[in-house]
Amino acid sequence: MNRVVEEDARWLACLYGGRDELRGKAVMVTGATGLIGACLVRTLLRLNSEHGAGLRVVCVVRDVAGASALFGPPGDALQYYGHDFMTDAAGFRPAVGADYIVHLAGPTASRFFAEHPAATWLTVAGGTRAVLDYARRCGARAVVVASTLEVYGTVADDSEPLTEPMLGRTDLAEPRSSYPAAKLAAEALCRAYAWEHGVPVRVARLAQTFGAGVRADDNRVFAQFARAVVAGGDIVLHTTGQLCRCYCYTTDAVDALLLLLLRGGKGEVYNVANEDTYTSVRDMAQMVCDTFMPGKRPVTELRGDMGYSPVTRLRLSAGKLRALGWRPRYGLAEMFARLIASMRCNGIGNELE
Repeated sequence: MNRVVEEDARWLACLYGGRDELRGKAVMVTGATGLIGACLVRTLLRLNSEHGAGLRVVCVVRDVAGASALFGPPGDALQYYGHDFMTDAAGFRPAVGADYIVHLAGPTASRFFAEHPAATWLTVAGGTRAVLDYARRCGARAVVVASTLEVYGTVADDSEPLTEPMLGRTDLAEPRSSYPAAKLAAEALCRAYAWEHGVPVRVARLAQTFGAGVRADDNRVFAQFARAVVAGGDIVLHTTGQLCRCYCYTTDAVDALLLLLLRGGKGEVYNVANEDTYTSVRDMAQMVCDTFMPGKRPVTELRGDMGYSPVTRLRLSAGKLRALGWRPRYGLAEMFARLIASMRCNGIGNELE
């Protein structure tokens, strides 16, 4: 058992344990075994076991056997629907209904975006359309579709935080742009379904999100940094580290998703970011060294084959979400502390004291 992952789920369940809007409802989560999806599912299951919420949780996953090993066998309160949006987005037709839907399924690896731009675009946009059609058929009460801060494109001026209507330039000639372009198309589709068909969908424009439960083989920079701390090695930068962005801890993101299900406006887009975490990749690397490996400094080994996003300055405003009552709990150093502790709980080195 990973104590950090369990603590996260327990805290969120306590936060939402008294919400009558969820009681007795069916909640569908696509991408349920991903980092954010798994945290959400664990929280919903704890709402049942510890708060008597009477939820029916429907996990949409590619690997039902793997999901069952992670969450437990299917039953009245936990169901699985096997589906791969990458190979058959249009075939998404669950026989069960859902009151609430959180759509998280989709590719997340930068190298995949660069090497498979067509598959990226079709999976993101086609999967969103399939979920919206399903929500329309089953009469869902609310839908949240996950988007990304990358839709803001390339922004040079970070003197003011980016609010939801502000977008920069995306170079569509670059194969990796398939990801932000597809996410922006998915956002537009959400608004269209809200306006034309009345689908109660909201968009969560997520900052880069990490925390307890990140896989040991995740190759995103935060995972590379945390593994370096656990292994006692060097933090290696494969770029100049000038990219600047905001981050969000996993439970803070899941808190936002649940809040948007219950309080979000139809057709609205919300930034989900801890504004206090805004930093460059290089400064983040130095912070990790200073906090967890005093005396070390990041090492630069430039590589051009990693598929990283272009240099941009994505300082997000979360004011619209904060107006609904959301407040992030964890700062950047605490996020790394919990990620590192989680990795050690999973057997990589000794657990943090």
